[in-house]
Parts: sequence; C-alpha cells; structure tokens
Amino acid sequence: MAYFFIRRKTVRPKWTFYLIGICIAIFILEFYTPIMDYFSFVPSQALERPWIFITSIFLHANTVIMGGVETVYFSHILFNMLALFIFGAYLESRIGSRMFLFIFFLGGIMGNLGYMITAPNSSIPGVGASGAIYGVMGALAILYPFLIVYVAGLLPMPMILAAAFWALMELFGLFYPSAIAHGAHLGGLFIGILMGLYIRNKMNRYRVRRI
Repeated sequence: MAYFFIRRKTVRPKWTFYLIGICIAIFILEFYTPIMDYFSFVPSQALERPWIFITSIFLHANTVIMGGVETVYFSHILFNMLALFIFGAYLESRIGSRMFLFIFFLGGIMGNLGYMITAPNSSIPGVGASGAIYGVMGALAILYPFLIVYVAGLLPMPMILAAAFWALMELFGLFYPSAIAHGAHLGGLFIGILMGLYIRNKMNRYRVRRI
C-alpha cells in the first residue's frame, strides 16, 4: 500500500493531458449543443441531480456580454487549462495517475460544495475545473512547499506561500460579489491540503519502516 504513494522515479503525466483534451473538446461542444443547460452545477438542483457535481468540472464559460453584445469568452478555459498543465503535470508525475485523478475529482466535487455553501443565489449555475485545479495546487503546497512558482506569471514564490496568498485572495473575494466562484476555489484548496497531509503522512511512515 505504501508503494502507492512512494515512487523512485517520476511517471509520465498522461491524465493531465487527457483531462485538458476532454475540457477543450467539451468547450467546443458548448457552442453547438445545450449541454450547459443540463450539466452545469446549480446549487438548488444539486441533491436531485448529483451528477452535476462532476459534469460541471468539464464545462467552462464560453460567452460574455459586453456593451450589450454577446461575445466569445476564452479566458476561463485558457487560464484553467494553463494552470492544469503546469500544476497537474508536476503533481501527477510524482504521485502517480490514480492518486492525481482522485485529488482532481475530489477537489472538483468539494469545490462545487464550497460554491453551494457560499453562492449568493442558489439558482446561478457554476462551471469550471477551478475547484479541481485548486485541489491539485493545495496538495502541491503540502508535498512540495518550496517549489518555486510565478504568481501572476511574474513574482517568484514558494508554493506554500503562493497557496497562502491565493487562499487569502479567495477568502476576501467572498465579500465582494463577482462572477468568480471564490467558494469553489476555497473548497478545492482545502481538500487538496488535506490530501497533501494524508499523502505526506503515508510517505513519512513508509520511510520509517524502510529504516
């Protein structure tokens, strides 16, 4: 069982790329089918349609209204997929695909639960892989706290400090209504940190037995 968490060599991060491919393919489908209407996460419908806890992870906002005109919106999926590529590939290569997928989906589910608890209006749908990605980031912050990341693409910072910074930003965001589901980010980050602590404990126990 311990070997599940301890790997002498890094593994190829295949599922990170599969997930990115699935999200992009579904994003394209959103322009031609009404899947957003059926698979988005709507807090008021969560108990009667539990599958939306997972399906909404793969959906992303695709249009925005500016000046009364609806235009295509790429920023949501672009930044999410970039973050998944950077953080997901690193984590998957070090803890293996099965545990990476577990953290990804658990982060997404808990992210939706976080949105459900903090949503100002339970009828407003939420979509996106942000909660799942924050779960990955939370696990990285515990397992590799001194990994250097670039906040906003400019400021180098240890992963643990960057996670604390992101957590504070999301916490403050709860008090300033916007189109961003800050509660989803916090939910994913929280469960990612817990999973990171769990894995680290397993790793430490394995090392002690090896000695």
